[in-house]
Amino acid sequence: MSNAVTALLDARLDGGQAGHVAVVTDARPYSYAEVGALASRAGHAFRALGVQPEQRVALLLPDGPAWVAAFLGALRIGAVAVPMNPRLGPDEHAAILEDSRARLLVAEPAAVRALGPRLGPMPRLRILVSGGGATGEPSLEVAMGRAPDSLAAEPMRDEDMALWLYTSGTTGSPKAAVHLHRDLVAGRPYAVDVLGLTPADRVLATSRLFFAYALGTALLIPFLLGASTCLAAGWPEPLAVAETVSRHRPTILFSVPTFYARMLRADLPPDAFRSLRFAVSAGERLPPELHRAYRERFGLEILDGMGATETIFMVLSNRPGRSRPGSSGTPVPGVDVRLLDGDGREAGPGEEGILHVRMASASPFYWARVEASRRAFAGGWFRTGDVYARDADGYYHHLGREDDRFKVAGQWVAPAQVEAALLAHPDVADAGVVGLADAGGLVKACAFVVARDGAGPELAPALYRLAEHALAPHQRPRRILVVPELPRTATGKLQRFRLAEAAAAAGTSES
Repeated sequence: MSNAVTALLDARLDGGQAGHVAVVTDARPYSYAEVGALASRAGHAFRALGVQPEQRVALLLPDGPAWVAAFLGALRIGAVAVPMNPRLGPDEHAAILEDSRARLLVAEPAAVRALGPRLGPMPRLRILVSGGGATGEPSLEVAMGRAPDSLAAEPMRDEDMALWLYTSGTTGSPKAAVHLHRDLVAGRPYAVDVLGLTPADRVLATSRLFFAYALGTALLIPFLLGASTCLAAGWPEPLAVAETVSRHRPTILFSVPTFYARMLRADLPPDAFRSLRFAVSAGERLPPELHRAYRERFGLEILDGMGATETIFMVLSNRPGRSRPGSSGTPVPGVDVRLLDGDGREAGPGEEGILHVRMASASPFYWARVEASRRAFAGGWFRTGDVYARDADGYYHHLGREDDRFKVAGQWVAPAQVEAALLAHPDVADAGVVGLADAGGLVKACAFVVARDGAGPELAPALYRLAEHALAPHQRPRRILVVPELPRTATGKLQRFRLAEAAAAAGTSES
């Protein structure tokens, strides 16, 4: 019987690290002992409301001690934590609550008020409000204040459910990847063998904890190793992140390519990241230009890698001192990887294939999505849907999602390759490419680019000329639109279905 909270928290309390800093906030640091007491109090509060093992506890909170206490408190009583994205609208929040059949919602007052009448069809849902504010619902802080600060972990099996993570909705339909107790404690090979993480490290993630990437790197991994994590309630901005780095001196930064690009444009001083050993990127392919720019400007190495909601932890990663720009690195120890083509044949070096992975933290299925589960999980392997090629040195290169690719003149176009060519132009800050049928029904590439400050009206013509030299004829965009920003999820992933809608609305004639 093994409840994940015993490895994540109780092992720290019993192993001489009770006084070590677990969570750093601008207000004050929290030791592992303090976090342990908060989690126990939260667990008591949840049980008092009737929450039973394997019932779902939805978390709709900003990052901080309350989020961590609620998450670990749910695990401690054997409940299933369901983190929710605060930036979704009330209709989407209500849909997740209904889909998950949550027994308890822990949320800020504004979120509860926004849900309002949408909660009517969920009479079994109980609510705890965190942070004050009149809603008519009981307060999390009051309930925790009345509770004891110790609570034995509910005995659970490794195969029992512990966590549901809803996918980010890049295709418009999020679904819950079910994770088991054993999944949450499977991050040691990445933490130790790749990152070299120790209890002396202090990590900072710009993504929020509802996102698998941040949950794994900014909570599960540091707690598993007894390290410290920096948490902030607000959504990250470049100057605020630089200030946090200066104040709290993290040693590893985890972020996404979009935010690394924003920080690069923010005119930060060259020593802004002096406390970092290195940085890590995931969520999307890191453009080689960004990797090189951080090396040159800040002396900072960014390790690009690849993970998924379905895996929590990294599947592929570059290594400190051996990162290769433009690649996702090599498999993390303990992760089996294979590339299969459309016929199920193993792809050789330089050949494209769909990435399949087998690892200890992989989800076994999607909640209430039988057909999607059958397509994604088979024989212990998770079919990621990502198109990769492996070079002669064993490094894996991301070519996009299989459902993003399209054919032009009978040849496949990988949007990531076209985007990389456009991003090579010094005046392009961001780029997204989709396929769109013209008036004759023929599919052509359509590109959207975000210009850097100071770029002039000649950008689009310059990009057409660049494409003539850098891309094959079938890859060249027939339409290039300069836009203020690209549609992205709260986790930074490009929403190509929204780009396709915008491309259709804009028409397909060449500029």
